[in-house]
Amino acid sequence: METVRPEAARTRNTRTTLRRTLLATTALAALAVPVTLTPASAGGAGARHGAVPEFGAYDGLVDGKRMPFDGTINNNTMAISPDEKTAVVTASGFDHVRVVDLTDGRTIKRINGYVTPRNVLFAPDGGSFTVSDSTLGVVDRIAVGTFRVTHRLPLGAGVFGTTQSRDGKRLFVNNQAAGTVTEVDQTTRRAVSNGVISGFDHPRQGVKLAPAEDRLFVTNYGDGRTGRISIVDVTTTTDRPKPVDITGFAGVRGLSVSKDGKRLYAANSADDSISFVTLGQHIEHVRHPVGEGKAPYGAVLSPDESVLFVGNLRDSTVTAMDPVTGKGTDLKDERHLLKGPRQAITFSSDSRIAWVLNEDLTIAVVDVASRTVTHTLGTPHEPPPSPRR
Repeated sequence: METVRPEAARTRNTRTTLRRTLLATTALAALAVPVTLTPASAGGAGARHGAVPEFGAYDGLVDGKRMPFDGTINNNTMAISPDEKTAVVTASGFDHVRVVDLTDGRTIKRINGYVTPRNVLFAPDGGSFTVSDSTLGVVDRIAVGTFRVTHRLPLGAGVFGTTQSRDGKRLFVNNQAAGTVTEVDQTTRRAVSNGVISGFDHPRQGVKLAPAEDRLFVTNYGDGRTGRISIVDVTTTTDRPKPVDITGFAGVRGLSVSKDGKRLYAANSADDSISFVTLGQHIEHVRHPVGEGKAPYGAVLSPDESVLFVGNLRDSTVTAMDPVTGKGTDLKDERHLLKGPRQAITFSSDSRIAWVLNEDLTIAVVDVASRTVTHTLGTPHEPPPSPRR
């Protein structure tokens, strides 16, 4: 029979109570929107939000120890500025966000105060970027230059993936704990009327707006063995049609959409495959294997749609797949510069270069034409210790 020490029992009880409390907070936050974003404190040596969020949410610490809300869920994220000179990188195990110069890899700014940062997006004009944090339950907007938090959107614990319209006026935010997606008007800084869409099953990082901006594609991670992608009509917030669900996934993760909005690509980490989904009157779904034991997380289509890059966590490789045939080969990486790649892969606008975020927050640079990893940018960093990592 297992013997449970009083200290261990208290820790388990604390975690259970914490999760129940934050789920209740998430539900209240969902009921409370629309809400107005409020400026957040940016004092101290580096840009950061206030030590105690104005939202009144949990700050990620219990008795001085890191205790993330959903710390067993790991992901990474990277956003490249529109001029392709700067990257913003982080991962859920880190307590900060890094702004990196893409010419020489130096750290321009370290923005502290996060617990489980989930997704980063640059504004179309490059003047700011957003950071979601699932433990703090917020989406922050940070100004480029000052690197100060200018506004904070409280959406409750569990906020995760984000995507936006081309003009940056519409923001869609997944909440994996509440099973919702919230549409925010970034002009008024308020959730739109009837903008909280429910009925999803653990929607995490995978959320994309169709190029025509009429449909939203949402991954439902579910139990991690199956999963589905929901197609949501976002042309109206009144009498919204029921989402169309595409099934047959296996631990669905990263997601890409073709420029004509007719094809989806999604990574299945549970069965080491990439889903090719053709949309139309009849939906065709084919899974192409990438190799046993690779655990693909990312599926990123190049802007010219000539290649699909797949980030394979388990064997630290990136597979270049033909987006038509599904045939693929791993990138040349003789110096083993790739380290635990996940969803965070970005192509340059001309599809000549790709940047791949490593688990230590270094950035691997890829020459796309030769399918070769050429060098890395940045200094390796280790995340702070967490009892739930």
